[in-house]
Amino acid sequence: MNKIHALNWFEIHAANLQRAKRFYETILRISMEEVKLGDIPEVLFSFDRTQGGVGGSILESNTPPPGAGGTVIYLNVEGDLDGVLGRIAGAGGTVTKPRTAIGPYGFIGIFKDTEGNSIGLHSRT
Repeated sequence: MNKIHALNWFEIHAANLQRAKRFYETILRISMEEVKLGDIPEVLFSFDRTQGGVGGSILESNTPPPGAGGTVIYLNVEGDLDGVLGRIAGAGGTVTKPRTAIGPYGFIGIFKDTEGNSIGLHSRT
């Protein structure tokens, strides 16, 4: 198997899909596409499908329940990481790790979203 990317899709579970959608659209200043895959409504993070980009979604599900334990995914922030971190509290989340340098790889920050998930942000600048 030829691996280009270590990750090919992610899902963030939410107890309330519309609340989670508003939160991520607010902090990232994006519009998310609402889709229904089978019987499951989801909202998609935008990504470049033509370039083999890695995508993901938020889906309304309590299996497994949303929460802060386990794996942390990092969303890509192109540009203003401090701006995104600054919008989190106003959108209903909590910054749990402020902007932190990670050497030549840029900067990260971690927050808890409206659903209780612990999510990271990564920026090269």
